[in-house]
Amino acid sequence: MIFSETRSYFAVDDLVQEETLKLLDWHELCNQISTFASTNKGRENIKKLDLPDSLSDSRKLLSETLEILELDESSEHEITFQGIYDLDDILKRSNKGSILSGEELLKIASTLSSSRRIRRQVNDENLRPVCSKFLKSLLTLPDLEKTLKNGLDESGRISDQASQLLKELRLSLFGKRQKRIRCLQELIRRFPSAVQDKAIYERNSKPVLALKLGVLEQIPGIVHGTSSSGNTVFVEPNIAINLGNQISSVELEIHKEEKRLLKNWSNLVTTNYFQINQLYQNIIHLDLAFARARYGKFLQGVSPIIEENENSPFIFEEFRHPLLIWKNIKENAKRVVPISIEVSADLKVVAITGPNTGGKTVTLKSIGLAALMARAGLLLPCKNHPRLPWCRHVYADIGDEQSLQQSLSTFSGHVKRITRIIQAISNNTGPALILLDEIGAGTDPTEGTALAIALLKTLADRARLTIATTHFGELKALKFSDKRFENASVAFDIETIMPTYKLQWGIPGQSNALIIAQKLGLDCEVTTMAKDLMAPQGLTEVNQVIKGLEEQRNRQQEAAEDAAALLARTELLHEELLAEWKQQTENSKAIREEGRQKLENSIREGQKEVRELIKRLRHEDADGETARLVGRKLRRMENELQSKPQNISNDGWLPKLGDQVRLIALGKVGEVVEISEDGFTLTVLCGLFRSKVRLNDVENLQGERPLLKKSLVKVNSNFSSKNSLVRISRNTLDVRGLRVHEAEIIIEDRLRNGESPLWVIHGIGTGRLKKGLLDWLNTLSYVSRVVDAEKQDGGAGCSVIWLD
Repeated sequence: MIFSETRSYFAVDDLVQEETLKLLDWHELCNQISTFASTNKGRENIKKLDLPDSLSDSRKLLSETLEILELDESSEHEITFQGIYDLDDILKRSNKGSILSGEELLKIASTLSSSRRIRRQVNDENLRPVCSKFLKSLLTLPDLEKTLKNGLDESGRISDQASQLLKELRLSLFGKRQKRIRCLQELIRRFPSAVQDKAIYERNSKPVLALKLGVLEQIPGIVHGTSSSGNTVFVEPNIAINLGNQISSVELEIHKEEKRLLKNWSNLVTTNYFQINQLYQNIIHLDLAFARARYGKFLQGVSPIIEENENSPFIFEEFRHPLLIWKNIKENAKRVVPISIEVSADLKVVAITGPNTGGKTVTLKSIGLAALMARAGLLLPCKNHPRLPWCRHVYADIGDEQSLQQSLSTFSGHVKRITRIIQAISNNTGPALILLDEIGAGTDPTEGTALAIALLKTLADRARLTIATTHFGELKALKFSDKRFENASVAFDIETIMPTYKLQWGIPGQSNALIIAQKLGLDCEVTTMAKDLMAPQGLTEVNQVIKGLEEQRNRQQEAAEDAAALLARTELLHEELLAEWKQQTENSKAIREEGRQKLENSIREGQKEVRELIKRLRHEDADGETARLVGRKLRRMENELQSKPQNISNDGWLPKLGDQVRLIALGKVGEVVEISEDGFTLTVLCGLFRSKVRLNDVENLQGERPLLKKSLVKVNSNFSSKNSLVRISRNTLDVRGLRVHEAEIIIEDRLRNGESPLWVIHGIGTGRLKKGLLDWLNTLSYVSRVVDAEKQDGGAGCSVIWLD
């Protein structure tokens, strides 16, 4: 009984899984990926692509995809699978003791040779550790390859060099055949009147002469046929029969020797069956990785971040349906409208509403395909790096399921499929993603609404995430009574009566049935009466609220776009200012160096002149007039020295309007355009923006700081950092499980926003991730220091990054 129930569970799981893959067009996606495979076996395997059963397998496949993509893009020589043949049937026959043909053995030799070339191109433990790991231990059997290639020619025929006996037999066969031809030619020469022509024909695989009727006594032999007119007889002369028997005997010996050689070589293949099969299977596995990588490049996909925690959020920024991308590129179909999704960890159910043909079903399929693609190690056509938990189960109920044979209505079909989904969830563990289209449809609206609410609440308890499309207004209000629920809607242009296919998050959608009906020409009296009938149920007020929310969302979207544009302009300005500052710094260094040289020259000149004056005073002929002249010269030199500007003023430097100053904190150069009445606050124009700074926050281009009396300096700082010096969730990043370059992208985004200090949890493990990040951070000029976190914050498994 237990065995029977187990079989039933597996049957339900397999049925629901296969239904889901069919509904989400997974097989069509696999067919598209298969076109990027290089081998027939690879194309076969991709068309029936199996989904991994563990997170580690999915991450391994994704790492293979990324490694091969990097190799495929950077390699100078194209990596091809030319020379790799389908060996499944050949190896099976060999393992059963069959003698392989020359062509089959040559395919094995070619596959061994090509596998060695591919392994040499791919294998690099530093750049491609995952792919190199399973290729490293493979044996390419060069001795077997050499034996087969030496024994077979390019067509698969056994060569004369395969054995000395075979070579001698073939030479003997050639000689006897030549001798038989010479004998027949001699008969033609001796009996010219008996033959119809001088050609040697072949009948029944025997060489014959065309003789005239009635001359058989001149050239006796075996008759092998006559011409259609009966005037010509085809005869194998007796002299050629004996030679033919000798030739047949040699041919039999050659056949035995060839069979012996093929058997020996087949035995070698059988002996190395395990190594050859393992090599072949891994090369096909590598072909699948190439297909995934090239398909990801075709989609312009990015690597997803697959989280181990099943309650992790779903974040997709501008995800484009891959099948629609294919149609857009291959069939010149309309542009694909992307969707963006952000489902937080505490959300369990999302209800998508809106008019028909608005894109609700496409949204469901997009989310389902994204989860399956991430699980299969594929790149996702998104912006940035999408994040999602690893979904062990993806189940869907999309579209109608009517069956005349089973007498099922649309409603009945939905119920039976949902029943199987709930049973499958109960039978299995692991995070599940459930996709339901038009939940509760096909029956009485009141009962359908109640059933839909009950079903969604049940799934909220059992599945990681359920996304359902609906027209029921009551489902839109669930988010206000249960924090696990959220609304979304597909936008619709009322003026053009066309969907925009854009997903609006957090806002319920309107069905717009009455407006669409009116636009399509339905009698106004009918639509007005319908509106009056709706009013008592409060639907008008609800629609007004929804409309207001949509307008608010649009304003927020416009503001976000304006902010993004401003940010882009600011970043451009920052780059320009940075370049200008570098130029100013170089100029300042040159000016300081020039001033130092002039000062040194001036000092040397002065020293030289003073020594001359001292020498004159010490001369024995010096008198009072000499001393007077020397004194006047010294006073003149002193006055000149005092009149020269000094690099550092004892009284201190103070900026004036129009002076060029450097903002110490930013390292930017600007012009002083305003000074406060007390002189302690400056307004500095840097490029296109003005900045108010304190006097002691600037210096001149020579590096001088304003020197103020302490009694006059009063500093009241109200500055408070927006960044906390205590580790909290907002200033903490967890990059465990990521590759170094993936972690760099995420960390750099946070650092560019000026977040400091930033705690980065990388774990201890092998230490490769931490070392790679430290090496990269040491190259960033704006990073001040990187230290290990306190013991209570993670110790050596967490690094704290401080900015300048």
